[in-house]
Amino acid sequence: MSTQAPPATSEQTTLPLEIGLLLLLALIWGSSFTLIKVAVPTIPPFTMVAVRVTIAAIVLLVIAIAQGHSLPREQSVWAAFLVQGLLQSALPFTLISWGEMHIASGLAGVLNATPPMFVLVIALTTGRGRQSISGRKIAGVALGLVGVAVTIGVDALSGIGTAAPLAQAAVLGASLCYALAPIWGQRFSKLPAIVTAAGAMSCAAALMLPAAAVLERPWALAPTTQAIAAVLGLAIVCTALAMVIYFRLIRTLGPLGTTSGSYLRAGFAVALGTALLGESFTWSMAAGMALIVIGVVAVTAPVRKP
Repeated sequence: MSTQAPPATSEQTTLPLEIGLLLLLALIWGSSFTLIKVAVPTIPPFTMVAVRVTIAAIVLLVIAIAQGHSLPREQSVWAAFLVQGLLQSALPFTLISWGEMHIASGLAGVLNATPPMFVLVIALTTGRGRQSISGRKIAGVALGLVGVAVTIGVDALSGIGTAAPLAQAAVLGASLCYALAPIWGQRFSKLPAIVTAAGAMSCAAALMLPAAAVLERPWALAPTTQAIAAVLGLAIVCTALAMVIYFRLIRTLGPLGTTSGSYLRAGFAVALGTALLGESFTWSMAAGMALIVIGVVAVTAPVRKP
């Protein structure tokens, strides 16, 4: 069966629905930090990422086939899937896992909230991207980043001058990957989101499995039950489900709107830490989250035509 999606005009989309999906995606990805913290003591980064993307790929392939889709056969499409899997999962997951071993999580959170800024710079310098860049969107990107800094705490930025430069560069490199991934992913707009997600995750698994086998010898590990459960959650919810939502949002909100969810993700990470881990909550966090919401609305709301 063909993998061609119905024309865009036949897909019923509304801004409230897309914003709701963006919120859901941010909540899912925000929870991944807690799951990674549970898993990483007994499952090292390369193995965690390899298992995560492999399980996700299997789940997505099964769903795609069950829905009657067939995977593309063109080598050019699979080459594009390989780039997508590298940019969206294999490389950034690994860079963040390594970077957070050497810098504070708060600093990593601020650095990892920068994809919208990279998307904005790329759009302004190359003209790439569907959405026109307005002054309101630029202000929204800046406001969202300020909101992230206020939410996580300005003190988190104090390590910029002293933390390991390579670790900072790694987390920023992951953010650049997250900015490039939705721009690259626009080429799959004619494919169903489930097919694109399955193809990209399959390629990510093909990249990560050999790396984990060579570098970490996963067969010799003894992970805890909690770590295994955490990785399953990362694979099924934070990767498989999240990727389907993600590729839909690329088509409906565009790269800048989709990456604005990284601001929301930081807010949800703080909220989940408060609710589940007993971390403190302050008025500055509430103010920061309010700024994040305003910034995301400014980025994602359509421009009214006169």
